[in-house]
Amino acid sequence: MAKSSADDEELRRACEAAIEGTKQKIVMSIRVAKSCGIWGKSGKLGRGNMAKPRVLGISTKAKVKRTKAFLRVFKYSNGGVLEHAKLYKLKHLSKVELVTNDPSGCTFMLGFDNLRNQSVAPPQWTMRNLDDRNRFLLCILNICKDVLGHLPKVVGIDVVEMALWAKENTQAVTKRQGDPEDGPYYTEVTEGDMKVTVERELVTQAEEEDMEALLGTYVMGIGEAEAFSERLKRELQALEAANVHAILENEPLIQEVLQGLESATNCVEDMDEWLCIFNVKLRHMREDIESIETRNNKLEMQSVNNKSLIEELDKLLERLHIPSEYVSCLAGGSFDETRMHENIDACEWLADALRSLEVPNLDRTYAKMRSVREKRTELDKLKTTFVRRASEFMRNYFASLVDFMISDKNYFSQRGQLKRPDHADLRYKCRTYARLLQHMKSLDKNCLGPLRKAYCGSLNLLLRREAREFANELRASTKAPKIPTVWFDGSAASNQSANSAVDTSTVSEAYSKMLTVFIPLLVDESSFFANFMCFEVPLGGSSNDDSGITDIDDNDKAAGSKKTADLEALNVSLCDLLDGIQEDFYAVVDWACKIDPLRCISMHGITERYISGQKADAAGFVRILLDDIENRISNQFSRFVDEACHQIERNERNVRQVGVLSYIPRFAILATRMEQYIQGQPRDLVDQAYTKFVTIMFVTLDKIAQADTKYADVLLLENYAAFQNSLYELANVVATLAKFYHQASESYEQACTRFISTIIYYQFERLFQFARRIEDLMCTITPEEIPFQLGLSKVDLRKVVKSSLSGVDKSITTMYKKLQKNLTSEELLPSLWDKCKKEFLDKYDSFAQLVAKIYPGENIPDVSQMRDLLASM
Repeated sequence: MAKSSADDEELRRACEAAIEGTKQKIVMSIRVAKSCGIWGKSGKLGRGNMAKPRVLGISTKAKVKRTKAFLRVFKYSNGGVLEHAKLYKLKHLSKVELVTNDPSGCTFMLGFDNLRNQSVAPPQWTMRNLDDRNRFLLCILNICKDVLGHLPKVVGIDVVEMALWAKENTQAVTKRQGDPEDGPYYTEVTEGDMKVTVERELVTQAEEEDMEALLGTYVMGIGEAEAFSERLKRELQALEAANVHAILENEPLIQEVLQGLESATNCVEDMDEWLCIFNVKLRHMREDIESIETRNNKLEMQSVNNKSLIEELDKLLERLHIPSEYVSCLAGGSFDETRMHENIDACEWLADALRSLEVPNLDRTYAKMRSVREKRTELDKLKTTFVRRASEFMRNYFASLVDFMISDKNYFSQRGQLKRPDHADLRYKCRTYARLLQHMKSLDKNCLGPLRKAYCGSLNLLLRREAREFANELRASTKAPKIPTVWFDGSAASNQSANSAVDTSTVSEAYSKMLTVFIPLLVDESSFFANFMCFEVPLGGSSNDDSGITDIDDNDKAAGSKKTADLEALNVSLCDLLDGIQEDFYAVVDWACKIDPLRCISMHGITERYISGQKADAAGFVRILLDDIENRISNQFSRFVDEACHQIERNERNVRQVGVLSYIPRFAILATRMEQYIQGQPRDLVDQAYTKFVTIMFVTLDKIAQADTKYADVLLLENYAAFQNSLYELANVVATLAKFYHQASESYEQACTRFISTIIYYQFERLFQFARRIEDLMCTITPEEIPFQLGLSKVDLRKVVKSSLSGVDKSITTMYKKLQKNLTSEELLPSLWDKCKKEFLDKYDSFAQLVAKIYPGENIPDVSQMRDLLASM
């Protein structure tokens, strides 16, 4: 069996949606057919009496002290959506009557005592089957009994049938229990309860009174039930016999009744045929009406869709429309300064039009339309034409501006007049077309490549011409004496003192002026070029130039990879813009180095300051230019240092060298001048030169000393002493020279030690050779065995002492004279003689201790006597 509509949850939710906001709950909802009729009569069929689909719903609303119950009627709208039609209060329900002319028993009427017009035919409700009817009526009766406290009058419904149905469908009965606010739920109802409910619902008050009157005529006890039953049977038989007799007596009347019934049956059969015909016609009419309603709904929807389509097409046509003034401006307009506003407006419109036809801003369905594709093609052609015309104009414009400036000599330095380059007018004229370049980039990002090359080529000619003229006039107007680059050659010794007093500061000032004028100019030109040619790179750094360019769309930020690509392209373009200008800087550097090579130190420091000040990404080539200039200065200075080192090395080829070598004092003069030029600048360049100079000096000194081993130590100690004396003050303030100062001091001490030992051994060789033999034997034998060795006896000791120490004063005098003869620097003699006496006393003291230990009984001159003798000389 099909599922009952009372169990349809979707139907219940649709009913609740229709009464949303009333705070009522749907207890039951069921589909019915609605027709019209009057009490006690069957409804007549007619045009307005055809059955209509409806939904009956029972709802409750909980109050504080009581609960209200309602019967709601829902109908279907044109769109098939349930909507509320009528509302009845169940407290006014007074009568439930079954329609007798419906043989199925599924049609009934509900009477309410509060209806104003009782003559109006109440609606008839037809259920799909008896189960739905019984279920719905039982729900109404239970709610009236439980919630409202009274029952309506029930007419035409068989009590036995209701009781049997209730007994068979106990589990399916929906009974409202407890608080109706909690909603319906299914519960089990016992058979006894159902019987009571049915009796209470289906026996009217009048029937109860008749039954009580009938029972009152019989006065019997409870125990006489059988007698009472027999009596009722007898009376029933008597009544039936009387009824049969009365029927037989009224036979003619019966015949008339039968004839009337037959004629009525014929009429009913004819009426049934008519009704069948009418029902078929009505069904056809209903189908026709439904078809008409469906077509009307489709036509209404089509009308709405057509209206929306017309609106969308109007919007699309508005997007596809190209104003004639923009077409004329983009395809053949002028690029004069007075017309730039019109060109900018046309570019903005063209960019917006192209953007509006792209998929994110236009529906994909529209994007595939032929008209949209054709219009996009037309806009692309217009864009290509405009970009080509604008690019050609800008290339010619750049070339004409630069040619005009180059042809006018007043823009450049002339004889006797240094002219600082001024590009303010050039930038002002270019800035007029800055917005145009931005729009050209937004229309075609590849169009700026040739324009950038054209701009760089034109401006490069101007910058190189300005730098060349400025550098030439700068060198011609700077007067400075030329200093020879020969510092360590013996032939130029007389000129070094005079050279050290010559002032060549004008050379450094000329180089500084060159950087002061052109480095800010190149930085400004680089920054202006990056802004003017729409490179998307961060511009930090310090620049006095204001390009006057603002972004078209600040929210349109490029990704990091795109910025990196733009930065690489910018560096390539800057190379084209500034390439070749470094030659003029190189010429100034070479000129300055020829005048005074030591000015490389001050120029290097000036360049370092400019390098540390360049932080802008747009000035990347300027930083490279400064690095190249710095390398050029370093190479020039390195060439000077190498040449000076070669001059030092040539000293070893000379004849025997005595005394202090010439390059030792000259290096002190050179170092003093270098320290004057450094003036708080970075010391790396100078310290490297010091290291190279001193290393070559010491190596050359060692080679010259090795050429004559007899006087090697004298040569070394005199030159190391001269090195220390000449660089004493500088070594206190220069860390690099202090390191070489200490190295020279150690070498000096070693040379002194070797030289003094040679002098001492020359006079007292036998004495100290005897002591050395004793020391060697003490490592292998005991001291007591040494006097018994060959050549080390006491006799041998006495002979050595007599030969060496007899006339010791003469020997010491000879040693002093030999020391004085070998030295060329008289100022070193006192210190060396003191060292010689100390060394002799130390050696003699060691000899005396050995004699006392090995030869205890032998007497030799005491150490104190020897010290007094040396002190007296």
